[in-house]
Amino acid sequence: MAKKKNKSWTKFRHRVVRNIAYCILKPYVSLVYKIKIDKFKDQEKRPYLILMNHQTPFDQFFVGMAFKGPIYYMATEDIFSNGWISSVIRYLVAPIPIKKQTTDVRAILNCMKVAKEGGSIAIAPEGNRTYSGRTEYMSDSIVPLARKLGMPIALYRIEGGYGAEPRWSDVVRKGRMRGYVSRVIYPEEYAQMSDGELFEAIKTELYVNEAVADAEFKHKRLAEYLERAIYVCPECGLSCFESNKDEIKCKKCGLTARYLPTKELCGVNYDLPFRFVADWYDHQSEFINSLDMTKLCEKPLYCEKAELREVIPYDKKRLIAKETELRLYGDRVEIGFPDGERTVEFCSSNFTVLGRNKLNIYYADKIYQIKGDKRFNALKYVHISHRAENIRKGQENVEFLGL
Repeated sequence: MAKKKNKSWTKFRHRVVRNIAYCILKPYVSLVYKIKIDKFKDQEKRPYLILMNHQTPFDQFFVGMAFKGPIYYMATEDIFSNGWISSVIRYLVAPIPIKKQTTDVRAILNCMKVAKEGGSIAIAPEGNRTYSGRTEYMSDSIVPLARKLGMPIALYRIEGGYGAEPRWSDVVRKGRMRGYVSRVIYPEEYAQMSDGELFEAIKTELYVNEAVADAEFKHKRLAEYLERAIYVCPECGLSCFESNKDEIKCKKCGLTARYLPTKELCGVNYDLPFRFVADWYDHQSEFINSLDMTKLCEKPLYCEKAELREVIPYDKKRLIAKETELRLYGDRVEIGFPDGERTVEFCSSNFTVLGRNKLNIYYADKIYQIKGDKRFNALKYVHISHRAENIRKGQENVEFLGL
């Protein structure tokens, strides 16, 4: 019996699609994002492992415009679970799927396959777009993967993306951006480096801190949906916020802050203790890390309505309820299903944020996706669940909150 032919991952059509996309998207990103993309002139004809910081939903296109030929991007399973749309994406650009919240061996094998076939691979080691404006947590698992692939590592740095389009916003502001390869580490160079040295080099080159008043980004709705990132009030603690144009207001105490074109914050009739969103984000993390979640399990911290779907990986998303109620406690989330309420305990589940404010819950062998209204804050579920688990594991001093 003849062996089944092993299909290649890289295709000639991917090069054609890349060239067509470049012609279409180049004028769009230049007009909308005002980005200066430096072409990588030393590419020659060899493939690269491209590592980038992650600021906007268009980052992959910025990278694609800097390099010649197709690039195979590592992407979460969410984009592969949208029915026929996912099939079209696979056919046109063949992203490399990876499951969040797991060590995905298949993703590593697929990367090795692409590298063997001479394809360039792009990965955002953060795994998430930044909410704060700073490059956030990176897993050191990127180092053994880079060594396995044995490719030159091109470190691609995006600057100004948070000012132009923060993760929590729906609008692109008028400002300036830049994207460029800041450093290349060749195999013969990183062969002489320890894992710690290589990881430090990657983090250093990709670290961008936009909590600085170094440019202006203008729009009429600068603060709109900042409540997707902020849920702790400096006056009353855990709270809910509502934004309008360039202001955000605590719904409990009325504290109001204004977001300025310089990315700075200022209080409205109040001496706000934060200059940037990053400062507020730090305070929020410190506040959560000071809580004893074991004492917050009797009454819900939050109750809210949202749409509930089940994600069928690499297939589709099945609607369970157009509107359900979520109740967040210090040790669990209670979710209303058509057949009754279910309790998802933190000790047996994982939470992550997708996009601007979708929440994925990995529970048993299921993936549930929560999509609230425009003002829904998915971040608090990730932070609170991580804090509770850190306490349960006896790691009260661990500061990392999952994002």
